[in-house]
Amino acid sequence: MADTFKDVPEFFEVELGESLLSRTESLQSFRELGPPDLCHVVKSTGRNGQKDSGSYHYVSGVDSSSSASLAAYLNSLIYSLEEQGSWFGAKTPWKLRSGTYCCFNAFSRVDARVDVKIPGGVSAYIIDLHGDRHEATPELWQETYLSAVLRSVLYAEDQSYRLAGYRKLDPITTTESELRFLQAAEALFFRGWQLGSDPEIQVASPVSNHLVSGLLKYFGDSGRWQPLANLFEKLFAREPEVASLLAKSYIGMNEEVRAIRIAAAALESNPKSWMTLHVQVDFLVSKGKMDWAVKLAKQAVNAAPSEFVTWAKLAEVYSEMGQFESALLTLNSCPMFTYNERDHHRMPTPARTHLPVKHFITESGILDSADSENNTGTDADPALLRLPAPGLRGTFAKAYSVLAKLVGQIGWDELLKTRSGVFVMEEEYRNVKAMGDSEEHAGAEAEDEDEEGEEEGADDNASTTALKSKQEVGPNGEKLSPQEPPPESDEVPTKEGDQAGNGDIPTIKIHAAESEAEATKANGAPNGSGPEKPKATAEHQKKEKGKRKSVHGGEVAKGFSFTNKRLCERWLDNLFMVLYEDLRIWTIFRAEVAHFKTQHVAYRKTGTEWEILGDLGLRLHHKEEAKEAYQRCLDAKFSARAWSKLLEMYAEEGELQKSLNAAIRLSAFQQRWYMEMTYPTDVARYLYKVASQYGMAKLANTIISMGLPEGIFGIMQGYLQYGDVFRVEGYDW
Repeated sequence: MADTFKDVPEFFEVELGESLLSRTESLQSFRELGPPDLCHVVKSTGRNGQKDSGSYHYVSGVDSSSSASLAAYLNSLIYSLEEQGSWFGAKTPWKLRSGTYCCFNAFSRVDARVDVKIPGGVSAYIIDLHGDRHEATPELWQETYLSAVLRSVLYAEDQSYRLAGYRKLDPITTTESELRFLQAAEALFFRGWQLGSDPEIQVASPVSNHLVSGLLKYFGDSGRWQPLANLFEKLFAREPEVASLLAKSYIGMNEEVRAIRIAAAALESNPKSWMTLHVQVDFLVSKGKMDWAVKLAKQAVNAAPSEFVTWAKLAEVYSEMGQFESALLTLNSCPMFTYNERDHHRMPTPARTHLPVKHFITESGILDSADSENNTGTDADPALLRLPAPGLRGTFAKAYSVLAKLVGQIGWDELLKTRSGVFVMEEEYRNVKAMGDSEEHAGAEAEDEDEEGEEEGADDNASTTALKSKQEVGPNGEKLSPQEPPPESDEVPTKEGDQAGNGDIPTIKIHAAESEAEATKANGAPNGSGPEKPKATAEHQKKEKGKRKSVHGGEVAKGFSFTNKRLCERWLDNLFMVLYEDLRIWTIFRAEVAHFKTQHVAYRKTGTEWEILGDLGLRLHHKEEAKEAYQRCLDAKFSARAWSKLLEMYAEEGELQKSLNAAIRLSAFQQRWYMEMTYPTDVARYLYKVASQYGMAKLANTIISMGLPEGIFGIMQGYLQYGDVFRVEGYDW
């Protein structure tokens, strides 16, 4: 079409300006960093009777420090219009008549907008949550600039933020722009908590928020900790809590003695700084001092009992120490939070969509297989597609990783034994309940006048937990296989940190009331095709009177007491079922591979199935098998995810040629989908990791020797130029 841009994605409107109206109506729904910037343009032919054309696209990385810089981006789109041939040479019948650039200010919760008339003037204004206009001040522009940079950094390759037609440019291209970023971060650092925090953090603080995450990602991924240390030194003088970030920076610079001295001095003045304690815990774990690390991890839990990350860190330390019962009990005590998606705004259905491909990408032939996938490459077994673990987010995903690590250390059977040793199982509860009921019956015969009250207590005690075979929803809202149901309960957790129980571990007490229906379906026997299915736990609490009677009867009959076991949280029971599903599929897969090898027959799967199996292997810490699965996936089809995971593995192993091969294909794929940024991306991160081993000069020479097409070579040169300008490790050798 003659009204389209050459290399810029576009969504064409049905009604002119409907995208701007939709964004204005959505402003109140933005909770944290907000959505990407929105660029809206109006094109006109200048002919009478022909309607103007309105289109928009999403973009990040544009300099949002002033109205002039945003207007410059809008003006640059003039040169992207498609040309149409004529008898008198090339001409463009469609012209840009006007444009509007929208950038969300996450600090003040307003939308900064710039209107450009072509030819004409530029006007800048602020839209608040009610849709009213205000004047744009220098302070608001600084907040807008920092918000835009943080979105560009944190949304760069966020797997939970996939948006069609999202153009990503480099937010920082020179040392001067990096200095401006640091100055803005310093000026607004103590307001960073207003931006929100990662899903695992319940309450954002001045040292735990999206601003800090953006700084650590941008500088930490390239190993350039010195600018961060300089920034945190200034802030540390104003706020002692910044000591945790300063110590982390010095550890990244290999100045460990200085870092620990700073952390120790900070804890003397503020013993309840859990972030500073975690810096010390990580350092001690890296040095193998587990007995010291666990003491500090417990102290961090006591300092912040309502934070998930403190409990998760303690569980990880127990796991490293080999205290698996304590690790399970600690994991069971983690406070879990609902995962909130990134900020989006819904747009009306566009009249048409334009997603062009750059010519050099097409001509290179690198992505031919990506655009010509057939059904054999994308089809997959429904059992693989229904695996619930990939749907876990936030705290549930982190808790699952801890549980999977335990399985990798001790095996599934031993984990089930450990589980039954620390949690009240359904069979044990039934024995206790039966004994309690018999005692109540005897008491009722002795005292007829108390019969009604005793029966009421017995009914309360009979409130048992069940695993319902119809359950299809997992701990994070994901769908689970109906054949392998998770446990279900209606408990409402109340977060209370105390020191009761085994190993002096703080716990979270729960209150639950659940039905006994279908309890016999919970304790499934091994199905012969995988690991033993976990049995049900009794996750409920009784009234004190009923509990005393039941526990007494159980101790007499079985030598068992509720006082030395805990009640398993429903979400942890669900995670056991999720893990069981993963292990069952993995066991079947490995058994099939072994069988086909003995029969000397090729084992065939589709590309999508190999990709899923590779992800499954990584979740279960089978790295070599996962690598093989990803490589088999690439034999069948192009997969950006498989290339990304292999790039990470190759970089860790120091495989120069294989790392570059993966980086080239990933970079071409990203350029095809309008990711025109060099850093911070995973490709840059792992390339710089390889450069720290071999030096940037060897990377450059190897790339030259590969004889890449001109456009692809230019992309790879961009990574090298960035490393040279910003002096990443290995830039000078």
